[in-house]
Amino acid sequence: MAGHSKWANIQHRKGAQDAKRAKVFTRYIREITIAARMGGADIESNPRLRAAVSAAKGVNMPKDNIERAISRGAGGSEADNIEEIRYEGYGQAGVAILVDCMTDNRNRTVSDVRSAFSKGGGNMGESGCVSWMFHQKGLFVFDRKDSDEEVLMETALEAGAEDVQDKPEEGCIEVTCAPSDFAQVQDALEAAKLKPQVAEVSWIPENTIQVEGEAAEKLLALIERLEELDDVQNVYANFDISDAEMERLSN
Repeated sequence: MAGHSKWANIQHRKGAQDAKRAKVFTRYIREITIAARMGGADIESNPRLRAAVSAAKGVNMPKDNIERAISRGAGGSEADNIEEIRYEGYGQAGVAILVDCMTDNRNRTVSDVRSAFSKGGGNMGESGCVSWMFHQKGLFVFDRKDSDEEVLMETALEAGAEDVQDKPEEGCIEVTCAPSDFAQVQDALEAAKLKPQVAEVSWIPENTIQVEGEAAEKLLALIERLEELDDVQNVYANFDISDAEMERLSN
C-alpha cells in the first residue's frame, strides 16, 4: 500500500496546485452530481456525496458550484445520461491499472482509454483482469508533521477504523476503514478537529510492484495520459517508486 499512499499524496498536491483548475472542477462536479443522483441531496445521510463535497472543498471549489451540482443530481435531468464505467489494463513492468470513468458516451470513452493505453505503452485488458488485485477501502491521509499520532489513532480506531499506519518515509499517517464505515470515521475525525489531506473511498492494491528507471518514467507518463482524459475520474495502480527515484523523475 506504500505506493498507493505515495501516489495519493502526490496526486493530492498536484490537484491542489493544478493550473487546469476548470478540468479539476469538472471531475468533482461530475462526482457530486452522480452521488446526489444515487443517494440523495442530504450530505449527512449520503457518505459518497459527503466525500465528494469534502474533496471539492479541498481544491477550493466555490460553494455555488457545489450546490448547483447537488441540485442537478438530485433533480435528475442531465445526470440521468451519465454512467459509471471501469476499465482495466497493464502498464510498464506489469503494473495493474484501474481506470474509473463517468461518461454520457460509452463508445467515445472506451476508444479514448484504449488509445491512451496504446500510446502510453500499456495494454487495455478485459473486465476483471486486474481488479482482483485491489480492495475498496475508506482512506484518510494526514500530514505527519501536523498530526498527533496517538490522538489520531485513538480517535480513528474508536470510530471503527481498521488500521492506522505511521509512514515516516512518506511523511504521512494513513487511516483505512471499511467503505461502509467511511462516514462515521470521518465524523469522528472532524469532531476531533483532525483534518486529512486526502479523504476518499479508494481502491487499494493488495501488493505493489517496484518500478524504476525508464519504466517508471513511462509508467507515470501513461497514468498522466489516462488522467487527462475528460471522462476519467480516477486512476489506481499497484506500483511503488522510491522517493529518490521520484525526486529524480520530478527534476
